[in-house]
Amino acid sequence: MNSIESIESKIARIQAGEVYIFADIIDTYQNRIYKYCLRLLSNREEAEDAVQDIMLKVFEKVRYYQPKGSFTSWLYKIAYNHCLNLLRRRKLQQQVSRLFGREVAAESAERAAEDTMFSEPLASALEMLTVEERNLLILRIFEDKSFEEIGEILGKNMEAVKKKYGRIRHKLKAFMELSEKEEGECTKASTLQKNKN
Repeated sequence: MNSIESIESKIARIQAGEVYIFADIIDTYQNRIYKYCLRLLSNREEAEDAVQDIMLKVFEKVRYYQPKGSFTSWLYKIAYNHCLNLLRRRKLQQQVSRLFGREVAAESAERAAEDTMFSEPLASALEMLTVEERNLLILRIFEDKSFEEIGEILGKNMEAVKKKYGRIRHKLKAFMELSEKEEGECTKASTLQKNKN
């Protein structure tokens, strides 16, 4: 099941009517897609729901899959678009809540625990990137995708992806340095305040 040929042949069998084989696709990809969604959405419940929705979409659309690129890239493209829509909806809900004077709920303990997947400067820096920029980094670093695969997922050519990745790394580094500097200044100010008391 690890080779591309076996996945592609299973997809062909599913397209030919052997839908029960889709359980193998779920077994192979469910955990990987969950981790990907969790990194993009930063919310365990949303990521769990997203995986179910994504697998359902894949099942419904698998008959349209054409093996021009890899099945994995096609799957990640569906996952990315689904998560992007969720993030847009979340942002809209937050804006509506603010408009009506409701405070956005404080971060849960679960969210704080998930943030420990990254160092504090890295987590802060990632939050400063756009969703598209974070997605590219997640695909390259955490999902270990090649630039060619990322190009397939994002619908861009490989050279454009490489250039954008280089720019994002510089941007991320600058954000991390800024975050570390601000954290250092806050620690220094806190120490001075304690010494005064």
